[in-house]
Amino acid sequence: MVLIVLGALVTSNDAGLSVPDWPTSCGSLCNIPPMVGGVKYEHGHRMFAEFIGLLIIVMAVWTQRVEKRRWMRVLGWIALAAVVGQGVLGGPAVLFYLPWAISTAHATLAQTIFCVVTAMALFTSRGRLQESEPIAESALTPSTPALTAITAAWVWVQLILGAAFRRSGMKLLPHLIGACVVTAMLCWTVVPVLSRYGKVAELRKPAQTVLALLLVQLGLGFFAYLTRLQWDKDAVQPLAEMVISTVSHVAGGALVLATSVILAIQTRRMISVQSRAEIVPHSSHKAVTA
Repeated sequence: MVLIVLGALVTSNDAGLSVPDWPTSCGSLCNIPPMVGGVKYEHGHRMFAEFIGLLIIVMAVWTQRVEKRRWMRVLGWIALAAVVGQGVLGGPAVLFYLPWAISTAHATLAQTIFCVVTAMALFTSRGRLQESEPIAESALTPSTPALTAITAAWVWVQLILGAAFRRSGMKLLPHLIGACVVTAMLCWTVVPVLSRYGKVAELRKPAQTVLALLLVQLGLGFFAYLTRLQWDKDAVQPLAEMVISTVSHVAGGALVLATSVILAIQTRRMISVQSRAEIVPHSSHKAVTA
């Protein structure tokens, strides 16, 4: 999460080309350049990214050593491959003067890595490792696990639209439409979860959290719109309120996405969806017995 905030600071302060070379920084692989102006944002982001990359290498290797679940070991390698890909995307973004497509992919992959690491933390938590009786859900269209997964995917797409707008790759309208769709999807998802499974803490807490984050995110988005496109649109350089609003909006989007992913994972774990073929024979058997 900290790395996402640091990356947002680079973009919000227009500091992406403050260090114009890669993989060196101001001509050196080891020496730290003077941390002034935009360099402190860009080079600080690079240094922290290297630190996070090292941690994920350790996490991936440790997962292979101690984890018995094969899919968890695969997830560890996926996290490592994503970090390598993130570094590969960061280089061309600088060398080709921040093309919006590469920069947007770089931002999107950062959000994806955050979700993968969050999921791994959830999968290895004490509550996750404990066995629990699944809750039977009769045939709904869509089922609660499917609905939460679709909603998380929509949030991810919305973050791509936001990243493209921030990098001048598209107009604001697609991002606004996406915000309306995500708001509707989250409300459609959270309300049934709370009404049907409000007593299940593993589902209630992420549902309540994502709803609260959504309200905050909408407010931050409106604040970012005012500062960027209305109040300070003619500013020669990013002002403090512009940076604070946009960075907070990016961080809020990451939290909404991560919480949506957690809710999708928890519903997949806690809810057992029964098909119509399973329900009808059971109902017929009860009728014959009666």
